[in-house]
Amino acid sequence: MVSTSTLVSVEEFLSTTYKPACEYRDGVLRQKSMPTRKHSLLQFRIAQLILELFPGFEPAPELTVQIGNGRFLVPDVAVQNRNNIQDPYPTEPIHLCVEILSPSDRMSETLAKCEEYLAWGVETTWIADPEERRCWEFKAGHRPVEIQAGGSLTAGRIAIPVYELFKGLDTLAQPTV
Repeated sequence: MVSTSTLVSVEEFLSTTYKPACEYRDGVLRQKSMPTRKHSLLQFRIAQLILELFPGFEPAPELTVQIGNGRFLVPDVAVQNRNNIQDPYPTEPIHLCVEILSPSDRMSETLAKCEEYLAWGVETTWIADPEERRCWEFKAGHRPVEIQAGGSLTAGRIAIPVYELFKGLDTLAQPTV
């Protein structure tokens, strides 16, 4: 991930499109890792499962959230309760933030980002690794817990079996000829 050395104003950050997405912390831009195909497919799968199985929630891939003054992060999937949709981007804690590891991501940096979500007031964050097929659940006041293949990731009323997240990922990830 790359950070800029030149300070950027909040106004400039909010009016500029960055590819790949950038996060903003106190005037400094930090570019998110370039997502791989499996990363994107898993991101889609998580959003799809939440849409299909939990109609009271709205998943949004790459939705910017404002976690404080001068602090904007971009979870891979942000999940809001449909009774409390914040637009154009959340400024109050949302239901769930999901981070999906890319090969260049460091687990320590991802955990630190999840701690920022929890400090903001999000009760649960998930971390998923599409390459290793591993998942972690991180709740406020607790250490991250790896959820085994037979278990489920939970966030309040949302519960998704880990095997469902990765189900079909290999098939989806194979290019057709």
